Amino acid sequence: MLPLFPARKRSALVGPAWGLIALLVAFSALAFAQTHPPLLPAPREAHFEGAADLPAHIIVSVPARNPEDEFAAHDLEEAIKQIAPERSREAGLYRVVLLRTSSAEAKSLLARHSLTFDDPMQSEGYVLVIEPHEAYIVGASGAGIFYGAQTFKQLLPLPGADRLLPTGTVRDWPAMRYRGVQDDLSRGPFPTLAFQKRQIRILASFKVNIYSPYFEHTLLYPNQPLGAPPGSALTPDQAKELVAYARQYHVTIVPEQEAFGHLHQVLKYDIYQDVAETPHGYVLAPGQPGTLPLIKDWFTQIAQEFPSPFIHIGADETWDLGLGRTHEQVQEQGYGPVYVAFLKQIHDALAPLHRRLLFWGDIGGQDPAAIASLPKDMIAVPWNYWDKSGFDKMIEPFAKNGMETWVAPGDANWSEVFPVAKTALWNIQGFIRDGQRLGSTGALTTVWNDDGEGLFNQDWYGVLFGAVAAWQPGESSIADYQDEYGQLFHGDASGKVNSAEKELMAAQEALSEAKPEMNSDSLFWLDPWSPQGQDVSARLLPVAQQLRVHAEQAIVLLAQARQSNPDLRETDAITAMDLGARRLDFIGMKFELAQEIVDAYAYALAHQHDKQDAKETRDMLGEISSTNGRCQDLRDGYSALKGEYSQVWLAENRPYWLNNVTVRYDLAIQLWQKRADMFQMAMHDRGNGKDLPPASAFGMPAATPSGSGTN
Repeated sequence: MLPLFPARKRSALVGPAWGLIALLVAFSALAFAQTHPPLLPAPREAHFEGAADLPAHIIVSVPARNPEDEFAAHDLEEAIKQIAPERSREAGLYRVVLLRTSSAEAKSLLARHSLTFDDPMQSEGYVLVIEPHEAYIVGASGAGIFYGAQTFKQLLPLPGADRLLPTGTVRDWPAMRYRGVQDDLSRGPFPTLAFQKRQIRILASFKVNIYSPYFEHTLLYPNQPLGAPPGSALTPDQAKELVAYARQYHVTIVPEQEAFGHLHQVLKYDIYQDVAETPHGYVLAPGQPGTLPLIKDWFTQIAQEFPSPFIHIGADETWDLGLGRTHEQVQEQGYGPVYVAFLKQIHDALAPLHRRLLFWGDIGGQDPAAIASLPKDMIAVPWNYWDKSGFDKMIEPFAKNGMETWVAPGDANWSEVFPVAKTALWNIQGFIRDGQRLGSTGALTTVWNDDGEGLFNQDWYGVLFGAVAAWQPGESSIADYQDEYGQLFHGDASGKVNSAEKELMAAQEALSEAKPEMNSDSLFWLDPWSPQGQDVSARLLPVAQQLRVHAEQAIVLLAQARQSNPDLRETDAITAMDLGARRLDFIGMKFELAQEIVDAYAYALAHQHDKQDAKETRDMLGEISSTNGRCQDLRDGYSALKGEYSQVWLAENRPYWLNNVTVRYDLAIQLWQKRADMFQMAMHDRGNGKDLPPASAFGMPAATPSGSGTN
């Protein structure tokens, strides 16, 4: 028997010889000592000592007939169906039993294996006992049973693999009570109800228990309908349906409705000008007769639709406060006191709803002294999306005043063609680690879609690490997560998906070395011949090839993973990864080809009257604009990416807002087509004896004497 190790330490002595045991039975003990079954989140304690060869027939039973546990059993049965039955060498029956700790069978089982079910395990903890012919999932609650079933699902063999199940025991419970993801539903993309349900299923399988949709104006209020865009708002009926669906998966939906700042999409309408701090601005004005009634109307409906014990009122980035109606108040009292006084008014106005209010912890950094007067039953959510250490100063002002905190790291997806995973993983790791140390009870990994182009299918890598880090105690290992993500999320045992993620990280690292001082979305749309584009080009061209090779290698790896394994899971997310890689690659291509055009035209311009170079000059011009010209390459690149982007968008989102993104593709396509036509006309005129026009006629910079372009 092997000793018991905390699974999160990833000791080399834990686990079975995964995938090798059938061929190396004689050496199984040695193999077990060298490997472990991948699990995310890693359980607190795991002791694996062998493997069972699963028969073709596996049943899941719930002796107590508890409806919650029967749902968990059904969820487990769906996963079991994915195992290829023809690969089994064993006849007979394998039984998986779901037991509550209060049952005599569970008590006997735990005693027989010398396992305890301690107080911290009562709410969401579980025990797995996996034997050669049967397995047991034991929990004190429906959530515990469900989470035990999720761990058991990860231990099942992948489709097409040998039907081996590691045997042993697991004892596990979460480090943080609340483990959540916030999804921005107000900056453009708005998911279909079907996709939101898929989000909940996946998040719950990684033991997330909070899903927080972010609303500025996209929750439909029948009494205040003006702000909600037709076709892109959650209706009351949809909200209730989503809540009921999530409850089955032990996920609580915590709605966030901005109640102070970030309300331009509402305040741009004139009927709300009496409650706006500044005309058509961003912030509700404290002290106006209509302000609190509007907030109370919103949140009364929210409380009816979302029976969560929590409601998030936002209240971040209230930069307009003091610039309009409250100017004199802020001048006399200070920003912090005016801000906190309004939060207290909101708290008191919503007290009849009997919900605990979450709010963003901006005030902790802006005016820590003002925190003392906040109601102690409010929950502060300090946020930071870029650092990897130094989070204490964000949490301590609230903790020292006796307030509960949830920490909010970020996925680093905003305004990027693909989330910057290095930034996200470091930030999530450090913030959640320090939050646990300072007593934060929750973690809320955030997704933001600032420029309206965000795609959630690109966000799984970051948000699932947030789920892992919130469940596991202490500092979660990024390296372990990177090694196991592809197999546990996509069913890819080859490692190619993991390698593709690392190639994307390397591509983004190359891009950051150029210090372009703008996000990758901006680089994707930037005209390389504009003054800003020329400045960026000088810095980006030295790393463009490195950027492109990493991005292109990611594309190849993803294609190989698909080709070698037709049973990959979450293939829409793989398509979204491919899109991110292709957009990164195109950034490098655009600046490379744009410079090649500059250099080729400079040569043609300099040699247009040199008869012995006439053919070379003509060829140079053909490289710029022809069937395979550089202008056509750039036009074609934008056109192809428009199609793939639209496909990924519609796989998760409603059509609303998509046109606001694709119009940018259309304009870029037109720009390079127009330039191609202009070059074709110049070539035609040259054939009729006219001189080539200067580079400036095409909006193009002139080449430097070295042929590297000018800034």
